[in-house]
Amino acid sequence: MKSCTTARAYVAVFVSAAFLWALVLSASPRLHARVHSDANRIEHACAVTFVTSGSYYCGHAPLLSAPVPAARFSKIPALHPFWVQSLFLGARIFEHAPPELA
Repeated sequence: MKSCTTARAYVAVFVSAAFLWALVLSASPRLHARVHSDANRIEHACAVTFVTSGSYYCGHAPLLSAPVPAARFSKIPALHPFWVQSLFLGARIFEHAPPELA
């Protein structure tokens, strides 16, 4: 039981140290650039950029071209009214009564 508690303590210390290191690197862009050579690029994503942005989402990669809508979906066909009989009218819900001597 003691080894489990010790392992949890080591994991907690390691995670806390890693988070503090990410905070230090987010406060110092030069130090972050020394750790990562591509830290100044837009598509660079690491724990430091997540901490700096304040979320785990850094955005989408930029599109090369705008999407072109498909030609087959450009026209909406005309809608025509159509009457559909209710399915419950033919169910005969009152056909069977409850048992007389229940």
